[in-house]
Amino acid sequence: MIYHCCDPRRRELVLEAIADGTAINGIDFIEVLDNEAPDDTPRQRTLLLRFLDMTPGLTLANLELTGGERIDNVTIEWLTHADAPDATLAEPGLVTWLATLEEPQNVLVLRTSSAGDYAGYTLRLVNAPGALSPPPGLDRVLSEIDFSFKVECPTDFDCAPRHICPEDPPKQPALSYLAKDYQTFRRLMLGRMAQIMPDWRERSPADLGITLVEALSYTADRLSYAQDAVATESYLATARRRSSIRRHARLVDYRMHDGANARAWIQVQIEDLPMGASTTIDPHTPFLTRLAGFNPAIGDPDRQEDAYNLSPIVFESLAPKSLFEDHNAIFFYEWGDAECCLPKGATRATLAGNYPNLQVGEVLIFEERLGPRTGLAADADPNIRHAVRLCAVEAGLTDDLSGNAITEIRWHEEDALPFPFCISSRLDDTAGGGLATNVSHALGNILLADHGQTIADEDLGPVPEPHLHLVPEPSDDPCRHPAPRPVPPRFHPVLKEGPVSQVAPFTAVNIPPLPDDPPLPSAYAVLHPGMAERRPAVDVASSSTDWKAFPDLLNSLPEAPHFVVETEADGTARLRFGDDRNGRRPNSGTAFAATYRVGNGRVGNVGHDAIAHAITAATNITEIRNPLPATGGVDRESMEEVRQAAPFAYRRQERCVTPEDYARRAERFRDVQRAAATFRWNGHGHTVFVTVDRFAARPITPEFEADLRAYLDLYRMAGYDLEIDAPRFVPLEIGLFICAGPDHFRSQVRAAVLETLSANRLPDGTVGFFHPDSFTFGQPLYLSRLYARIMQIEGVASVEATRFRRRGSTSPVPLLDGVVTFQRLEIAQLENDPNYPERGSLEIEMGGGK
Repeated sequence: MIYHCCDPRRRELVLEAIADGTAINGIDFIEVLDNEAPDDTPRQRTLLLRFLDMTPGLTLANLELTGGERIDNVTIEWLTHADAPDATLAEPGLVTWLATLEEPQNVLVLRTSSAGDYAGYTLRLVNAPGALSPPPGLDRVLSEIDFSFKVECPTDFDCAPRHICPEDPPKQPALSYLAKDYQTFRRLMLGRMAQIMPDWRERSPADLGITLVEALSYTADRLSYAQDAVATESYLATARRRSSIRRHARLVDYRMHDGANARAWIQVQIEDLPMGASTTIDPHTPFLTRLAGFNPAIGDPDRQEDAYNLSPIVFESLAPKSLFEDHNAIFFYEWGDAECCLPKGATRATLAGNYPNLQVGEVLIFEERLGPRTGLAADADPNIRHAVRLCAVEAGLTDDLSGNAITEIRWHEEDALPFPFCISSRLDDTAGGGLATNVSHALGNILLADHGQTIADEDLGPVPEPHLHLVPEPSDDPCRHPAPRPVPPRFHPVLKEGPVSQVAPFTAVNIPPLPDDPPLPSAYAVLHPGMAERRPAVDVASSSTDWKAFPDLLNSLPEAPHFVVETEADGTARLRFGDDRNGRRPNSGTAFAATYRVGNGRVGNVGHDAIAHAITAATNITEIRNPLPATGGVDRESMEEVRQAAPFAYRRQERCVTPEDYARRAERFRDVQRAAATFRWNGHGHTVFVTVDRFAARPITPEFEADLRAYLDLYRMAGYDLEIDAPRFVPLEIGLFICAGPDHFRSQVRAAVLETLSANRLPDGTVGFFHPDSFTFGQPLYLSRLYARIMQIEGVASVEATRFRRRGSTSPVPLLDGVVTFQRLEIAQLENDPNYPERGSLEIEMGGGK
């Protein structure tokens, strides 16, 4: 066969001619008998030549076998017809096997002199040896066939012959790659035109050729600018788009943040409700900063539109909240005493009255409502306010002495009071003297809201249809005609409003909590979520799928309906979907709608009492306020900050390997003063025991242990168990003989010494010598430091230690050496509490003075 055709039709034409009665024949195919050959028949030397019609009368002179490389002298020894094989030539087994063929009258059996090699061979039927024409009655095209003797040998490739007709590569013109602007592109094109059209010398601007050259030069100039812009975005140091910097930083495991929205505790006061009845504030209720001329509850749609037109800062509630009228203001019970206060660090109190609807999990805000010295509301300190999460509530109690109804409450340890609250006080003489009561009170009906206004169901439009196609890759196979592949359309919708709120995940607390609920978070923890948990408040939905926002798509599966919100320098937010490798690519024609929130950054950190209105139809709301400032709003990270921080961020240690790593990491956790870690073999692996010294010697509660364990688990090495335990407090026994000065009373000096050496916080804000925060792991206690502290007390003339040792020890060594030493997990303790002598004791013998 001289030609190679992609669509061979000659065989069908010959079959049609045979069916019409034309005396013509041709080769259909050839088969090399190999694995199916009978035992007495040599393999790969028997050829079955099948014709389209009955086998013609051929002789060895009509057969010509050519080809081969190593074995190129293969000849045909004999031939016979399959329907009547010559028994003197064919083996008995072959004769039997030929009888099983279909249409044996169309098959000619050939025997070659050898099995040939792996190269190709050609069998040609000729009229006479050396002739080019086939025998009479045979089609000229179907009179020869290519084959291989090794066709049944195992191979990893297709045995069909491959026909290659490569095209000559086009000649590349001599182009200058220095052309980068309009003038150089125009000069380059005119020079090229001069080469291919030397007779064209027109330079008039009105000429069509010049017009086309200038139009193409303008387009090339724009494309060159785009090319330079892409090259600029390729490096962190030169990128100008915020999205490019974000992606560069992510490649070195640095996550660029877009800020955070603020959160605030809001109180809603109500009235005119039946006894025990409540009203409910729904989640996502908008709250607005103070506007002149508007009621606390704005229910009229026209007034709502007017309020929004004044551009207030909008907060929205995060969970439903039931409101009770008797929770508007709750006073503390003083048990008949006067001039009382809740001390710093307090975690429980008694409320005056019965509050059966006050539940565990609710938040109260303690507030100073009157000036302690004047009794005037205008003199109340707005900084003396604090939010607490209730952990225990006991209502329905009474004072056995007076019969007054009371309610006992206890709040989260993390919400311990950071400063004292005055309950009642003695007024100054200028204010008329007397006793001021209910100086501070507790505010109920508190709900949590965060900064951001919801934009609902914004139409993002459909994904466009492809309008560009990729030119097929050149192929050396002329029969391959690949269709141009459509280029997936770009679909990066832009949100109309901004900036998008970056919110932290929030799980509403069941009130009261259920038995299987996780530990209650403190009011402080809810108001200060971590930056790493922030996500853009954008929900995108198509006709059949809800799409979820992710920080990036690097870990997204091909079918995952994820997208990324990319914020540019001007605050616009663009949505980027997947590419069917990292995240799903939306199909053309899919329509999208977005619901998102706008409001972010420090602008949401409004001051106390700045929020004053709610968009609600409730009519019994009398006042809305935020007693505490909103907090947590953070502006987005600048591009320059990322350029400086990202190249070095990956060097930060993000795992704990040595005991010191565990100790230093634990010390970064809240409320941890110092920590120590120890590795121990447990029989099947290592266990890391982290000993934690909390501020003020607070105990290791189950809630604190669970939080610290979850924090350290992010850095724990695989195969290491983790345990949290408390330090070993070592009680001390100290005896002192103090001589008072001649002008001082011994009792006063003794009281001053006991106060100075106490484990409490002193009235001037300093801490006592044996305060738990003054000592940590393994810190020795030197007698000289104790002497120095005592000698600073007014009225002390001299001091001498009579006992200086661990409790229960009789060794005089510490007193002689002037130091008590401790092991690495031990901490000195001396509380001098007669109720707890096992926590250390201090005995003072006085002399001198009065």
